[in-house]
Amino acid sequence: MFTLHIANKNYSSWSLRPWVLMRTLAIPFTEQIHPLDVGSSWDSYRKFSPNGRVPCLQDGEQTVWDSLAIAEYLAETYPQVWPTDKTARAWARCASAEMHSGFQALRNSCSMSCGHRIQLHTLSAALQKDIARIDELWNEGLRKFGGAFLAGETFTAVDAFFAPVAFRFQTYGLSLTGAAQDYLTRLLNLPAMQEWYASGLAETWREPEHEQEILAAGKLLADLRS
Repeated sequence: MFTLHIANKNYSSWSLRPWVLMRTLAIPFTEQIHPLDVGSSWDSYRKFSPNGRVPCLQDGEQTVWDSLAIAEYLAETYPQVWPTDKTARAWARCASAEMHSGFQALRNSCSMSCGHRIQLHTLSAALQKDIARIDELWNEGLRKFGGAFLAGETFTAVDAFFAPVAFRFQTYGLSLTGAAQDYLTRLLNLPAMQEWYASGLAETWREPEHEQEILAAGKLLADLRS
């Protein structure tokens, strides 16, 4: 069975991607949670992950690190990771890669925290651009492939890659237009997303740097964690 190494569910957007993908597609795995160290987790994470980061997937003697590489590795055994239609699959891979390497303003301004509710001090031009691009991209996929999910009727890797965005939009009170807003609600209500969310709220561990970064972004409206 696969072992998926992840960090704290409240904070770790990168860990969420393969976790929600595997949980939603019923790919069996065991999770190993490694709380983020104060300062740097490099030394402790290097014990199981070559790049000192999470997520990291172990499959027997095989170790696969990086969320995109994990998705591709899983797809070799579980083809449902990507859409069956060639056009939808190409679009899904492009959108996933764009999320994987882009949207830096959203990442910097809206750090992931399942439990916080924050009213941002300001919406920078760069952040507005990222939000507009997500709105455009989601509406495009939903319109083009006509499904409940971004690349068709079933949940695939592209939905998993944008799952952390859904939590960020919830935390910082950001909104989208049309079908994209409905999709955001649908994504947040997925059983696997609700499971992750409940676990994140139940965590009592706090990492000071993440906490400070989140609270510096805006006015604290609520902290829903234990």
